[in-house]
Amino acid sequence: MKAMEQQQQRLLLLMAFVMPFSFSVWMVLINNFSIDVANFTGREIGILQSLREVPGFLAFTVVFALLPIKEQRLALISLLTLAVGIAITGLFPSVAGLYFTTVLMSIGFHYFETLNQSLTLQWVSKDQTPAFMGKALAVKGAAAILAYASLWVLYRWLELDYLWLYLGFGGVSVLAVVYLMLRYPLFPTHHEQHKHLVLRRRYWLYYLLTFFSGARRQIFVVFPLYRKINTRNCKLFCLSCCKLR
Repeated sequence: MKAMEQQQQRLLLLMAFVMPFSFSVWMVLINNFSIDVANFTGREIGILQSLREVPGFLAFTVVFALLPIKEQRLALISLLTLAVGIAITGLFPSVAGLYFTTVLMSIGFHYFETLNQSLTLQWVSKDQTPAFMGKALAVKGAAAILAYASLWVLYRWLELDYLWLYLGFGGVSVLAVVYLMLRYPLFPTHHEQHKHLVLRRRYWLYYLLTFFSGARRQIFVVFPLYRKINTRNCKLFCLSCCKLR
């Protein structure tokens, strides 16, 4: 494997680690934080989660951002936006503040996920793609487990409050992204990407399944967590333990 290909794959794996390390913490904290600190009800939780998906629906606009910005640089900027949005969440313990930080975080998340998939298909050869994507999934799983375990220790034993948990995990992610920006050069583009939307009628089933996947995630992941907290008084360390299982 060429040295540049090794660097490209290393960068992809490091980005694959940073994203779930910070986003997993946001997912675990947000329901407890919104109820305990911001006094959210089911109505506000529903609005917040709906706002979180708006950038996902508009993720196709990334093609317009690619007109002035290189794809690799935009991916790192998106990851940085995600990390900043998570880091400052604890500073805005209000309805409007949580809506703002959630949308900011979500823009970074959905732009990054879109660009990360594109870069993977460009930088990894077809014969290596299945093995590399499996490795990337393993890295994401390890990052999530590390985040959940660290969160459990910091909350249960050191008794850090939400502000410092958000600042801590988000701040570490911000520093990691800045390091990646400085450490890895801007790699040359061998295949020019389309700067417009491409829809294929033969992919209708894939589009439909993707739509249902998003609906399933919102119904069975978001609201059961809210119900556990609101009706059964499930604390943060309980949710962390559940995630570790």
